Amino acid sequence: MFSLFRRSASEDADFSGLVCDMHSHLIPGIDDGAKDMEDSIRLIRGLADLGYRKLITTPHILADFYPNTPETIGEGLRAVQAELARQSIDVELHAAAEYLIDDHFIGLLESGNPMLTLKDKLLLVELSFAVPAINLKEILFEVQLKGYQPVLAHPERYLYFGADKTWYDQLRDAGCYFQLNLLSIRGYYGKGSQELAQYLIKRKYVDFLGTDLHHEKHLANLRSSRIADTVKKLLDTGLIRNPSLI
Repeated sequence: MFSLFRRSASEDADFSGLVCDMHSHLIPGIDDGAKDMEDSIRLIRGLADLGYRKLITTPHILADFYPNTPETIGEGLRAVQAELARQSIDVELHAAAEYLIDDHFIGLLESGNPMLTLKDKLLLVELSFAVPAINLKEILFEVQLKGYQPVLAHPERYLYFGADKTWYDQLRDAGCYFQLNLLSIRGYYGKGSQELAQYLIKRKYVDFLGTDLHHEKHLANLRSSRIADTVKKLLDTGLIRNPSLI
């Protein structure tokens, strides 16, 4: 009975109103996402089946683990785009990056070299899950001085913010957009992240919704009527910016 219920719920999952997913890990072999081209194509097909027409995939840039560059990301993107064309898969694929805010990121920012953005200078950044970055507000200010608009990935997953939710107010006041992970809505990452997701939604602090898709387990859990219903309600508020990325 449980499996039948899960299958029935999955049939209702439709994210076509979002149009664009702006957080995923679909380029094979360059971070902790897709492992090979077959994996990439399978994940992309799954997102297309959920209603997405455009995907902006965002490989990690973490100097110690995934030292990606615009060149490595661009090379991987072109390979996946070529395979999509070969298989006649009708979905638009672009690439930006998910930058960990650390010393390497600050160096990239200070270099003045162009950074990989979602669109119109929207820069996706993430924090350590263990501790917040030192001088975080000052760093976000520097990001804006360089002409970028910071978008903080999955703020609900930084559980240390749960102990002092005024951090969210401070980051909003500092001009930071927030991107919520869809899987947090159904508690995939645990109750703490789910509760913080609910808090951010209630505060109207959610600007973007992302799948943060890495693998097929994520894809299976995205096929949820609960998530789809919440997405529809959020879209009805007019506050969600995903459609503006087209």
